[in-house]
Amino acid sequence: MDPSGYAPEWLRLREGADSVARAASLVDSLAPATPVVVRDLGCGTGSMSRWLTGRLPRPQRWILHDQDPGLVRLAVAAVENATGEVRDVTRLTAADLSGTSLVTASALLDLFTAEEIRRLVDACAGARVPALLTLSVVGRVALTPADPRDEAVAAAFNAHQRREGRLGPEAVAFAAAEFAERGFTVHRVPTPWRLGAGDTALIETWFSGWVSAAAEENPTLDLSGYRRTLESVVVEHEDLLALPWPP
Repeated sequence: MDPSGYAPEWLRLREGADSVARAASLVDSLAPATPVVVRDLGCGTGSMSRWLTGRLPRPQRWILHDQDPGLVRLAVAAVENATGEVRDVTRLTAADLSGTSLVTASALLDLFTAEEIRRLVDACAGARVPALLTLSVVGRVALTPADPRDEAVAAAFNAHQRREGRLGPEAVAFAAAEFAERGFTVHRVPTPWRLGAGDTALIETWFSGWVSAAAEENPTLDLSGYRRTLESVVVEHEDLLALPWPP
């Protein structure tokens, strides 16, 4: 899970880095019908919708899904021509997606179990809807200055992400295979955060959460003196676009 949870403050803090990292080139591969109807799964405060709105044809209609009613209200207020639905997005069906031009999500796929990903893929396949799933973590980070314990902390954090059957760093590869098995054309693009001098608040918040999750997963880690001021951070992600038509 995101190391700092789903507080609106965390989602707002990361929005700029997310916007820079996402693969805008994948949007060019879309051929949505007009008017465009987009379902944003796990919408948070609406950052994915704000990023994508100017990259899709108009008119647009947005349906914003999240399990947190407060986040849905924030997102609907910030996204033009949007309605909200408080629901479990892992239970969407092909019938729910009828009339949808695009399913999208950001920083969500790695929170799903294998069965939840299969259900989402089945829903998209049944409705013949493309899916743009961005910023899924893949389990690799690079910190400057480095510490010999970085690899062990990363391994513990990745194990934390796999709790309760979630796929965590393996989610993108698993989803890509599931979409391909159902005849989708699948594109994957690396989309790392590259954080530096202008991202001090985000680096500190991310690093604190990352270390805390690792320590929770593996209390035997020796973290004395490990927390430090970082000059730069690279957090690897991938974007996935699945198209229900040939290239």
